[in-house]
Amino acid sequence: MKMEINNLPINRKYQSMVNNAQGHLFEQLIDIACKEYSKKGIAKIEKIPEPFRVLEKNSYGRFKGQFTKHAQPDFCGTLKNGQAIVFEAKFTTTDRMNKNVLSDEQIKSLEEHSRLGAITGVCVGIKDDYFFIPYAVWKDMKKHFGHSYITAEDIRQYKVRFKCAIMFLDNIIKSE
Repeated sequence: MKMEINNLPINRKYQSMVNNAQGHLFEQLIDIACKEYSKKGIAKIEKIPEPFRVLEKNSYGRFKGQFTKHAQPDFCGTLKNGQAIVFEAKFTTTDRMNKNVLSDEQIKSLEEHSRLGAITGVCVGIKDDYFFIPYAVWKDMKKHFGHSYITAEDIRQYKVRFKCAIMFLDNIIKSE
């Protein structure tokens, strides 16, 4: 007998829950770095909330909601020199990250910010390694790496430190 929850096989439902939790943790570790950069006067970068509206509230502090538009890149801010920075955060427990993980809206936003001179990129977690890939490299992934995905080996030059947080600005500015 095949067990299911909400019409999904249990192992797929479980894996989705694990992936979601790891993605949130990844973003929290980036947010910790944002707070550290702010505290040191290096940058003011914030997590952009997902656009949604509350449809129904209950007495236990829970609600039903609906996303109101496609998600923008995850983080946006300004470096000490006045340079804008906009980036998406993506994490995987597998050994590769596919180029198509960005939504059309995220791509459009990163393109527009790039054209206006902002630093744009994708902060990537592949298993226990972390990277900040410039968007210009991400969008031409096949040209740079020969395929439409990246591995930790492919992007080792973009690796950043993990120091109680994902220090995503390592290759952009010298913070210490």
